[in-house]
Amino acid sequence: MNLPFQINLKNKVAVITGGTGVIGSEMSKALAQCGAKVAMVGIKDDSKELIDEITSFGGQASFFLGDVTNKDEMERVRAEVHDTFGTVDILVNGAGGNAPRGTTDDERYDVNGKSDTKTFFDLDAKSVGFVMDLNFLGTFIPSQVFGADMVDKEDAAIINISSMNAFTPLTKIPAYSGAKSAVSNFTQWLSVYFSKTNIRVNAIAPGFLITAQNEKLLLNEDGSFTARSEKILTATPMERFGKPEELIGALLFLIDSKCSSFINGVVLPVDGGFNAYSGV
Repeated sequence: MNLPFQINLKNKVAVITGGTGVIGSEMSKALAQCGAKVAMVGIKDDSKELIDEITSFGGQASFFLGDVTNKDEMERVRAEVHDTFGTVDILVNGAGGNAPRGTTDDERYDVNGKSDTKTFFDLDAKSVGFVMDLNFLGTFIPSQVFGADMVDKEDAAIINISSMNAFTPLTKIPAYSGAKSAVSNFTQWLSVYFSKTNIRVNAIAPGFLITAQNEKLLLNEDGSFTARSEKILTATPMERFGKPEELIGALLFLIDSKCSSFINGVVLPVDGGFNAYSGV
Protein backbone atom coordinates (compact mmCIF):
# COMPACT_ATOMS: atom_id res chain seq x y z
CA MET A 1 0.00 0.00 0.00
CA ASN A 2 1.06 3.61 -0.53
CA LEU A 3 1.61 5.22 2.86
CA PRO A 4 1.04 8.97 3.23
CA PHE A 5 4.39 9.10 5.04
CA GLN A 6 6.77 6.61 6.62
CA ILE A 7 7.54 6.14 10.31
CA ASN A 8 10.04 3.75 11.82
CA LEU A 9 8.40 0.97 13.84
CA LYS A 10 11.21 -1.55 13.47
CA ASN A 11 11.28 -3.98 16.40
CA LYS A 12 7.96 -2.61 17.72
CA VAL A 13 5.11 -5.04 18.47
CA ALA A 14 1.64 -3.75 17.59
CA VAL A 15 -1.59 -5.40 18.69
CA ILE A 16 -4.64 -4.50 16.60
CA THR A 17 -7.99 -5.78 17.82
CA GLY A 18 -10.41 -6.18 14.95
CA GLY A 19 -7.24 -6.27 12.89
CA THR A 20 -8.77 -8.10 9.92
CA GLY A 21 -11.81 -5.83 9.59
CA VAL A 22 -12.35 -3.14 6.97
CA ILE A 23 -10.53 -0.48 8.97
CA GLY A 24 -8.32 -2.84 10.95
CA SER A 25 -6.86 -4.54 7.89
CA GLU A 26 -5.69 -1.20 6.45
CA MET A 27 -4.11 -0.35 9.79
CA SER A 28 -2.48 -3.78 10.04
CA LYS A 29 -0.91 -3.37 6.62
CA ALA A 30 0.27 0.16 7.34
CA LEU A 31 1.97 -0.70 10.64
CA ALA A 32 3.58 -3.80 9.13
CA GLN A 33 4.87 -1.70 6.24
CA CYS A 34 6.46 0.61 8.80
CA GLY A 35 8.32 -2.35 10.28
CA ALA A 36 6.10 -3.36 13.20
CA LYS A 37 5.40 -6.95 14.09
CA VAL A 38 1.61 -6.99 13.87
CA ALA A 39 -0.59 -9.15 16.10
CA MET A 40 -4.15 -9.13 14.79
CA VAL A 41 -6.79 -10.16 17.32
CA GLY A 42 -10.36 -11.27 16.57
CA ILE A 43 -13.09 -13.82 17.19
CA LYS A 44 -12.90 -15.29 13.67
CA ASP A 45 -9.72 -16.22 11.85
CA ASP A 46 -10.16 -14.77 8.39
CA SER A 47 -6.59 -13.55 8.21
CA LYS A 48 -4.93 -15.74 5.57
CA GLU A 49 -5.16 -13.38 2.60
CA LEU A 50 -4.22 -10.38 4.74
CA ILE A 51 -1.20 -12.15 6.23
CA ASP A 52 -0.16 -13.31 2.74
CA GLU A 53 -0.34 -9.70 1.52
CA ILE A 54 1.68 -8.42 4.47
CA THR A 55 4.25 -11.19 4.01
CA SER A 56 4.52 -10.36 0.29
CA PHE A 57 6.04 -6.95 1.05
CA GLY A 58 8.31 -8.30 3.79
CA GLY A 59 6.10 -7.54 6.76
CA GLN A 60 5.44 -9.70 9.81
CA ALA A 61 1.95 -10.53 11.05
CA SER A 62 0.08 -13.25 12.90
CA PHE A 63 -3.51 -13.76 13.94
CA PHE A 64 -4.59 -14.50 17.53
CA LEU A 65 -8.06 -15.78 18.32
CA GLY A 66 -9.75 -14.12 21.28
CA ASP A 67 -12.77 -12.21 22.57
CA VAL A 68 -11.91 -8.62 23.53
CA THR A 69 -14.69 -8.57 26.14
CA ASN A 70 -13.16 -11.52 28.04
CA LYS A 71 -10.14 -10.64 30.18
CA ASP A 72 -9.01 -14.24 30.59
CA GLU A 73 -8.92 -14.66 26.82
CA MET A 74 -6.99 -11.42 26.37
CA GLU A 75 -4.47 -12.57 28.99
CA ARG A 76 -4.03 -15.78 27.01
CA VAL A 77 -3.59 -13.80 23.78
CA ARG A 78 -1.02 -11.57 25.49
CA ALA A 79 1.01 -14.65 26.45
CA GLU A 80 0.77 -15.95 22.87
CA VAL A 81 1.89 -12.59 21.47
CA HIS A 82 4.86 -12.64 23.87
CA ASP A 83 5.83 -16.09 22.63
CA THR A 84 5.50 -15.06 18.98
CA PHE A 85 6.78 -11.48 18.86
CA GLY A 86 7.67 -10.26 22.36
CA THR A 87 6.11 -7.64 24.61
CA VAL A 88 3.71 -5.03 23.23
CA ASP A 89 4.57 -1.41 22.32
CA ILE A 90 1.46 -0.28 20.45
CA LEU A 91 -2.22 -1.11 20.91
CA VAL A 92 -4.94 -0.19 18.41
CA ASN A 93 -8.39 -0.89 19.84
CA GLY A 94 -10.22 -1.43 16.57
CA ALA A 95 -12.79 -4.04 17.60
CA GLY A 96 -16.34 -2.72 17.69
CA GLY A 97 -19.71 -2.75 15.99
CA ASN A 98 -23.46 -2.46 16.30
CA ALA A 99 -26.37 -4.90 16.59
CA PRO A 100 -29.65 -4.74 14.61
CA ARG A 101 -31.77 -5.32 17.73
CA GLY A 102 -30.16 -2.28 19.33
CA THR A 103 -31.24 -0.09 16.40
CA THR A 104 -34.62 1.55 15.83
CA ASP A 105 -36.44 1.59 12.51
CA ASP A 106 -37.67 5.14 13.05
CA GLU A 107 -35.68 8.34 13.42
CA ARG A 108 -38.40 9.98 15.53
CA TYR A 109 -41.23 8.41 17.47
CA ASP A 110 -44.62 8.67 15.78
CA VAL A 111 -47.61 7.89 17.98
CA ASN A 112 -49.54 7.09 14.79
CA GLY A 113 -46.74 5.00 13.29
CA LYS A 114 -47.00 1.49 11.89
CA SER A 115 -47.41 -1.29 14.42
CA ASP A 116 -44.54 -3.30 12.91
CA THR A 117 -42.03 -0.44 13.25
CA LYS A 118 -39.26 -1.17 15.76
CA THR A 119 -39.21 1.83 18.09
CA PHE A 120 -37.15 2.74 21.13
CA PHE A 121 -39.67 0.85 23.26
CA ASP A 122 -38.93 -2.36 21.36
CA LEU A 123 -35.13 -2.34 21.68
CA ASP A 124 -33.68 -5.45 23.22
CA ALA A 125 -31.70 -4.80 26.41
CA LYS A 126 -29.34 -7.72 25.81
CA SER A 127 -28.47 -6.39 22.36
CA VAL A 128 -27.88 -2.92 23.78
CA GLY A 129 -25.63 -4.48 26.42
CA PHE A 130 -23.79 -6.45 23.73
CA VAL A 131 -23.03 -3.24 21.82
CA MET A 132 -21.86 -1.47 24.97
CA ASP A 133 -19.64 -4.42 25.94
CA LEU A 134 -18.15 -4.87 22.47
CA ASN A 135 -17.22 -1.23 22.02
CA PHE A 136 -16.45 -0.04 25.56
CA LEU A 137 -15.33 -3.18 27.41
CA GLY A 138 -13.67 -4.28 24.16
CA THR A 139 -11.49 -1.17 24.49
CA PHE A 140 -11.15 -1.17 28.28
CA ILE A 141 -10.02 -4.79 28.70
CA PRO A 142 -7.32 -4.87 25.98
CA SER A 143 -6.00 -1.57 27.36
CA GLN A 144 -5.71 -3.18 30.81
CA VAL A 145 -4.07 -6.32 29.52
CA PHE A 146 -1.68 -5.02 26.85
CA GLY A 147 -1.11 -1.68 28.54
CA ALA A 148 0.72 -3.55 31.30
CA ASP A 149 3.49 -4.24 28.77
CA MET A 150 3.87 -0.58 27.85
CA VAL A 151 4.61 1.16 31.14
CA ASP A 152 8.35 0.62 30.83
CA LYS A 153 8.48 0.96 27.03
CA GLU A 154 9.80 3.93 25.08
CA ASP A 155 7.25 5.71 22.87
CA ALA A 156 4.31 3.46 23.76
CA ALA A 157 0.93 4.37 22.28
CA ILE A 158 -2.68 3.32 22.60
CA ILE A 159 -5.04 4.34 19.79
CA ASN A 160 -8.77 3.86 20.28
CA ILE A 161 -11.35 3.98 17.50
CA SER A 162 -14.23 6.27 18.35
CA SER A 163 -16.90 7.62 15.98
CA MET A 164 -18.82 10.68 14.84
CA ASN A 165 -21.57 9.34 17.12
CA ALA A 166 -19.42 10.23 20.12
CA PHE A 167 -19.74 13.95 19.32
CA THR A 168 -23.42 14.06 18.39
CA PRO A 169 -25.61 10.93 18.43
CA LEU A 170 -27.04 9.81 15.12
CA THR A 171 -30.67 8.80 14.89
CA LYS A 172 -31.61 5.11 15.09
CA ILE A 173 -28.46 3.85 16.86
CA PRO A 174 -28.60 4.83 20.56
CA ALA A 175 -26.55 1.87 21.80
CA TYR A 176 -23.69 2.43 19.36
CA SER A 177 -23.72 6.19 19.97
CA GLY A 178 -23.57 5.71 23.72
CA ALA A 179 -20.84 3.10 23.46
CA LYS A 180 -18.61 5.27 21.29
CA SER A 181 -19.16 8.24 23.60
CA ALA A 182 -17.85 5.98 26.36
CA VAL A 183 -14.79 5.16 24.24
CA SER A 184 -14.00 8.86 23.76
CA ASN A 185 -14.47 9.60 27.45
CA PHE A 186 -12.30 6.62 28.39
CA THR A 187 -9.60 7.83 25.98
CA GLN A 188 -9.40 11.11 27.88
CA TRP A 189 -9.49 9.39 31.27
CA LEU A 190 -6.77 6.90 30.40
CA SER A 191 -4.53 9.57 28.91
CA VAL A 192 -4.58 11.40 32.25
CA TYR A 193 -4.11 8.20 34.23
CA PHE A 194 -1.02 7.25 32.20
CA SER A 195 0.30 10.81 31.92
CA LYS A 196 3.28 10.16 34.24
CA THR A 197 4.27 7.10 32.22
CA ASN A 198 5.51 7.09 28.64
CA ILE A 199 2.15 5.86 27.28
CA ARG A 200 0.15 8.31 25.20
CA VAL A 201 -3.53 7.54 24.64
CA ASN A 202 -5.46 9.09 21.76
CA ALA A 203 -8.38 8.18 19.53
CA ILE A 204 -9.45 8.49 15.92
CA ALA A 205 -13.09 9.26 15.14
CA PRO A 206 -13.74 8.13 11.56
CA GLY A 207 -16.35 9.86 9.48
CA PHE A 208 -18.71 7.84 7.34
CA LEU A 209 -17.30 4.88 5.46
CA ILE A 210 -19.35 2.29 3.62
CA THR A 211 -18.56 -1.07 5.21
CA ALA A 212 -20.18 -4.49 5.48
CA GLN A 213 -21.69 -3.39 8.81
CA ASN A 214 -23.57 -0.38 7.49
CA GLU A 215 -24.09 -0.97 3.77
CA LYS A 216 -27.74 -1.96 4.24
CA LEU A 217 -28.36 1.41 5.87
CA LEU A 218 -26.42 3.35 3.25
CA LEU A 219 -26.97 1.51 -0.03
CA ASN A 220 -30.09 0.33 -1.83
CA GLU A 221 -30.09 -3.09 -3.48
CA ASP A 222 -29.21 -1.49 -6.81
CA GLY A 223 -26.17 0.22 -5.27
CA SER A 224 -27.68 3.69 -5.17
CA PHE A 225 -27.58 5.80 -2.01
CA THR A 226 -30.39 5.48 0.51
CA ALA A 227 -32.16 8.49 1.95
CA ARG A 228 -29.94 8.15 5.03
CA SER A 229 -26.83 8.33 2.83
CA GLU A 230 -28.14 11.47 1.19
CA LYS A 231 -28.56 13.06 4.63
CA ILE A 232 -24.99 12.13 5.55
CA LEU A 233 -23.55 13.51 2.33
CA THR A 234 -25.53 16.72 2.70
CA ALA A 235 -24.07 17.11 6.21
CA THR A 236 -20.51 16.36 5.06
CA PRO A 237 -18.90 19.46 3.51
CA MET A 238 -16.67 17.32 1.26
CA GLU A 239 -19.86 15.62 -0.02
CA ARG A 240 -18.50 12.08 -0.15
CA PHE A 241 -17.90 9.02 1.99
CA GLY A 242 -14.44 8.37 3.35
CA LYS A 243 -12.14 5.49 2.56
CA PRO A 244 -10.45 3.27 5.18
CA GLU A 245 -7.00 4.19 3.86
CA GLU A 246 -7.75 7.84 4.63
CA LEU A 247 -7.41 7.02 8.34
CA ILE A 248 -3.80 5.91 8.01
CA GLY A 249 -2.24 9.37 8.13
CA ALA A 250 -3.95 10.06 11.46
CA LEU A 251 -2.89 6.66 12.79
CA LEU A 252 0.78 7.10 11.94
CA PHE A 253 0.78 10.69 13.17
CA LEU A 254 -0.65 9.74 16.57
CA ILE A 255 1.62 6.73 17.02
CA ASP A 256 4.91 8.41 16.09
CA SER A 257 6.29 10.40 19.02
CA LYS A 258 8.38 12.48 16.63
CA CYS A 259 5.13 13.81 15.22
CA SER A 260 2.92 13.91 18.30
CA SER A 261 4.99 13.67 21.50
CA PHE A 262 2.87 16.35 23.24
CA ILE A 263 -0.48 15.15 21.93
CA ASN A 264 -2.37 13.15 24.52
CA GLY A 265 -6.07 12.52 25.18
CA VAL A 266 -7.40 13.85 21.86
CA VAL A 267 -10.18 12.38 19.76
CA LEU A 268 -9.25 13.28 16.20
CA PRO A 269 -12.09 13.46 13.65
CA VAL A 270 -11.27 12.20 10.17
CA ASP A 271 -14.63 13.02 8.72
CA GLY A 272 -14.63 15.30 5.70
CA GLY A 273 -15.78 18.17 7.91
CA PHE A 274 -18.94 16.48 9.26
CA ASN A 275 -18.25 17.40 12.89
CA ALA A 276 -17.49 21.02 12.00
CA TYR A 277 -20.63 21.66 9.92
CA SER A 278 -23.74 23.11 11.51
CA GLY A 279 -25.87 22.57 8.42
CA VAL A 280 -26.17 26.30 7.78
